[in-house]
Amino acid sequence: MTVRAGETTRRRARTRANLLDAAFTVFAAKGFGRVSIEEVCEAAGYSRGAFYSNFATLDELFFALYRQRADLIAEQVTAALAADGPDPDVPAAVNRITEVLLLDRDWLLVKTDFLVHAARSPEVARTLLEHRAELRRAIAGELARAHRHTPLPAVLGDAEGAAHAVVAAYDGITARLLLDRDTERARDRLARMLTALLTEGGGATLTEGGGATR
Repeated sequence: MTVRAGETTRRRARTRANLLDAAFTVFAAKGFGRVSIEEVCEAAGYSRGAFYSNFATLDELFFALYRQRADLIAEQVTAALAADGPDPDVPAAVNRITEVLLLDRDWLLVKTDFLVHAARSPEVARTLLEHRAELRRAIAGELARAHRHTPLPAVLGDAEGAAHAVVAAYDGITARLLLDRDTERARDRLARMLTALLTEGGGATLTEGGGATR
């Protein structure tokens, strides 16, 4: 029974992963709002039953995709900030972040489509805001840990404020990337912007608990 249960769990995980991969491909090609559950199932080679055993709606499927990408971004930021130990070289850490940070244009298209969809649905918008808040908290935690003794611009206040600024910079750069398709330039702009945000105009220093002192 245990062996069969384990195989069922693995098979379900494979089905879920295949549905996510297929949905991402279809969303990127056609746009989130123009895709049906049937099209996702057809692309993945599964029935509607397989879809509904994993997701209740396309919105729920998208949020699973979003969490994957958000976790990846948080991991990339974590690894870049952790490489120098407790007292990182901020410009060097920023360069490491921008070298590996997710700037996948297909994902940006899907995310932008979904943002427009969420803007017309308050319930979906609330859930998207919660997911974005999780990403900011993850980044804020890393900034608080790695920058305990590193001055931050006073205008940012604390690690939470710095995380808001980092995500806003990423959003702005990726919006430009959607239009000009220049990934190399986007990485360069993002590196310069993050370095300026996190190192200039000191005045606030992160404390052990992540708060700011003057």
